[in-house]
Amino acid sequence: MDLNLIGRHALVCGGSDGIGRATAHELALLGANVTVLARRSDVLQSVADALPRVDGQQHGWIQADVGQTDALRAQVEGLVAGRPVHILINNTSGPAGGPALTADIAAYLETFKRHLIANQTLAQAVVPGMQAANWGRIVNVISTSVREPIPNLGVSNTIRGAVASWSKTLSRELAASGITVNNVLPGYTETGRITEIVADRARASGQSEAAILEGMRKNVPAGRFAKPAEIGGVIAFLCSPAAGYVNGVSLAVDGGRMQSI
Repeated sequence: MDLNLIGRHALVCGGSDGIGRATAHELALLGANVTVLARRSDVLQSVADALPRVDGQQHGWIQADVGQTDALRAQVEGLVAGRPVHILINNTSGPAGGPALTADIAAYLETFKRHLIANQTLAQAVVPGMQAANWGRIVNVISTSVREPIPNLGVSNTIRGAVASWSKTLSRELAASGITVNNVLPGYTETGRITEIVADRARASGQSEAAILEGMRKNVPAGRFAKPAEIGGVIAFLCSPAAGYVNGVSLAVDGGRMQSI
């Protein structure tokens, strides 16, 4: 199986922690040069320094806020001017929980900007380099909610679905250029995001956070939450040469929790 990413350059958004950081690690293990992008400038250098260097790779970082569209575009265009990006991992933390009906219009607009508009901005900056190489991988980290909406995550459910449709459309437009576009749908994963969701559910229901966690685990046939590295490993596979004929899919990595086929 060809998993070799030596000579490829990956841009991993949300790379300072959780799934993004785990994905950056897995891509580096496969030989990729990795640039991590996040808002937390205080940790980015240490994250880049800690990435594996199995073939003398050069890793780096960009401090950026995906909600600042113009600045994001300028920063990534500056990056690709020196070194084209062959792998783009779109990964951004989700919005606060709550019902769809009572959510502020501003919450929908801001989340749309931080997810779909940011993804579009990044894609427009990096795809020309992928087309020149006739090889590219775009993986969007979304949510199982694109198939089964999650209660009390109204804004997130809505925008994640929009990103999934954008991704499917893009996958058909770019396939002839040797570029694949796929989505990974993480289930419950041991990250800061799950802590936020549990706290929101506890406030909404009056149950303890321990009880919420226990109920969530019971809904997963595997009986546990995923480790970030387990999600990162699947993402890294989709970026590999071996996955060159996997395109336009939304792949759930959820321990079997979803009931849909």
